[in-house]
Amino acid sequence: MGFSHEDTVEDLRRAYDAKVDERDSSAVEPWKSAERSRFLAMLQAERRQSLVDIGAATGVHAAFFSDAGVEVTCVDLSHAMAEHCRARGFPAFEQDVLQLDLTERFAAAFAMNSLLHILPADLRDALERIRAVLEPGALFYLGQYGGAAFEGPLPGDHYEPKRYFSRLTDEHLCGVAAEVFTLVDFRAVDVGEDPRGSLPGAGAAGLRRGMIAM
Repeated sequence: MGFSHEDTVEDLRRAYDAKVDERDSSAVEPWKSAERSRFLAMLQAERRQSLVDIGAATGVHAAFFSDAGVEVTCVDLSHAMAEHCRARGFPAFEQDVLQLDLTERFAAAFAMNSLLHILPADLRDALERIRAVLEPGALFYLGQYGGAAFEGPLPGDHYEPKRYFSRLTDEHLCGVAAEVFTLVDFRAVDVGEDPRGSLPGAGAAGLRRGMIAM
């Protein structure tokens, strides 16, 4: 089965519009807390004061960075998610990352499990869009589930409509990212068993890739 961004984007928007309350009440997993703390330490060490949160959802990560003194702008595909970020006091834009267009330039960007909805063929375009809203030398954190190639709805996904996901091999992910950014750090984090179940052909479903680039 073939996929296109046009085919998946409206289903994603509808799926996330319906899940604001659920996601807002969910606790942040310990591995996510550790990863964002690691990135925050880098921002503080380099005195970077502004950040754009790509795929910000309800603004839970935006609040973490904001509480640490970073000025955060939120971007999300979902109208309801963007509205919730605004209600929390953040500047928020309802935009598709493949059409990302902001007037401000930021010292950092953070994308936690949001670009995994981008088709492999569109990933470089998405990264270039993000780079275009960053200051020269800015830091970018990209978090993705991966390790083995997979494309399509996940088994056990309880969202409606079912969401499209893309998981890439390490070589593929790093290769595309290196065409747009300079890789500073890349590592795999063991997050345990995927609650949605094992993926067809994905032997590393319990690993999440964390990348910091500039």
